[in-house]
Amino acid sequence: MYRQFLVLLFWILPLSTWADQHLKMDTSEVTIAEFSEFADAVGLLTKAEKEGGMVYESGWVTKKGWNWRTPYGVSSPPDEPAVHITFDEASAFCRWKKKRLPSRKEWIDAAYTENRENPTDGFQKGKTYRFPTGDSPEGANCLKECQIEAFPPPGKKNYSIKLRRGAGHARVATTKKGVNGLYDMGANVWEWAFIGQGPHQGTMGGSWWYGARQMEADYGATKPRDMAVVYIGFRCIDEEWPSIIRIGPHVLSCS
Repeated sequence: MYRQFLVLLFWILPLSTWADQHLKMDTSEVTIAEFSEFADAVGLLTKAEKEGGMVYESGWVTKKGWNWRTPYGVSSPPDEPAVHITFDEASAFCRWKKKRLPSRKEWIDAAYTENRENPTDGFQKGKTYRFPTGDSPEGANCLKECQIEAFPPPGKKNYSIKLRRGAGHARVATTKKGVNGLYDMGANVWEWAFIGQGPHQGTMGGSWWYGARQMEADYGATKPRDMAVVYIGFRCIDEEWPSIIRIGPHVLSCS
């Protein structure tokens, strides 16, 4: 009887209703410490560890010793975002955590439209904002409009000596808390998002390398899925379905 009730409820309620209730985006970007636990557990040696990580210097260059453990070729705090991670390496981490990478649409919904019943920090339920930080980009770790040079996040290391532009990423969850209580959906580092089975995948939200324009929802950036870059990281999304029901993109099955 309970099984029949669940099936009936599924058909009465649209899938979007279930998804809104049960999709949960990670609050912050995956950190060096979190990725280290995964890499050690599965014995992963990433592309950047083997070949070097990429940075733009009047063209793309690959630098040995630049990888998720040492993003700028030097030791970094464990609560900085894990970067120099390819799309498929990021996907493997999320699967290991029993999660997955978000789709581009899921990422946009979480980043710009406030869905909490009781929002904090001045956000309004149901409102779609221009930036993940709200109506203004201030408080994010981006160049120029974010005013990050004047008001750096707590504990941020300055990596400008290693770079031709910018001062690098901040520790996770140290910038302004944004829409839906999420940190760094705008700027800090680009984040991988699934856009299909092709050779390119979405990179969302901008980064410390850019200004505020790249933080907007319609920017539409992509990168080759096998690219390991100093300003691309990621976060996962969790489908928190009750154990009695599993809903895939098109299929319902009950246990």
